[in-house]
Amino acid sequence: LMQIYEEAFKALNLDGIAIKINNRKILTGMAEVIGEKDRIIDMTIAIDKLDKIGKDKVLEELKGKNFSDDSLKKLDPLFGLSGNSEEQLTFMKTYLKDSEIGLKGIEELETVMNLCKEVGLELLEFEVTLARGLDYYTGAIFEVKVNDGSMGSIGAGGRYDNLTEIFGLKDVSGVGISFGADRIYDLLEMRDLFPKDIAQTTKALIINFGSETLSSNLKVVKELRDNGIPTEIYPSDAKMKKQMKYADGKSIPYVILQGTDEASQGKATLKNMATGEQKLVDVKDLPSLIR
Repeated sequence: LMQIYEEAFKALNLDGIAIKINNRKILTGMAEVIGEKDRIIDMTIAIDKLDKIGKDKVLEELKGKNFSDDSLKKLDPLFGLSGNSEEQLTFMKTYLKDSEIGLKGIEELETVMNLCKEVGLELLEFEVTLARGLDYYTGAIFEVKVNDGSMGSIGAGGRYDNLTEIFGLKDVSGVGISFGADRIYDLLEMRDLFPKDIAQTTKALIINFGSETLSSNLKVVKELRDNGIPTEIYPSDAKMKKQMKYADGKSIPYVILQGTDEASQGKATLKNMATGEQKLVDVKDLPSLIR
């Protein structure tokens, strides 16, 4: 999903964009550390307004909700974190050292950020005060912001583990993102960048073999998309027959198979769905072969 965000905004030539990320477990840990673990909703509602009203007003709002002076003093250092994402997370590990759930949140966030880094994504940034107003999020939360502050967020989302229970569907986790279509349109208009034609159809499907090849498979996805080839990876490591049926049903002309052996050699198997022909090729040659 982070790759979708980054590639979408790059395809629209929208620079000066950052994908801010945090984790609700980190926020829960913060509430524990400042001694207000039962008031996380009050805390997150207030700090989520930081960009709009500033630090002093946030602290004033929390004080008005009877947060103790000691809790506000403990919270204060988080409003001025400096350094890159890695340096800030190092600080947070110390800050949350007595909160098991807070440290779990950092672990989850680092997993996401490291995977994004491995596949060459550049826009992801940790922001400790990113809270999001919706309390059904349980893990990662993210928001896409324009760095010059010319408008509000142009995308947002997060992970939710229990939301489907209200529809009678238990034990189903999910992650969702949204695009702020109106604001993106306004930004494109403001910068005179609105594309005349953005219609595309998928030309290649990467078969999903599971976590062992996920990083390598995502690099192939990125390589093809960078070369203007609409590509998707099947969302789960379902049976091969099901994945092939999906490609056939969507009339996707090429399927790419890259298991652990192929990945270690920098190769992949390219299958032409119309002719049934398949051959082992170098990953670097895929764009020219698919065109």
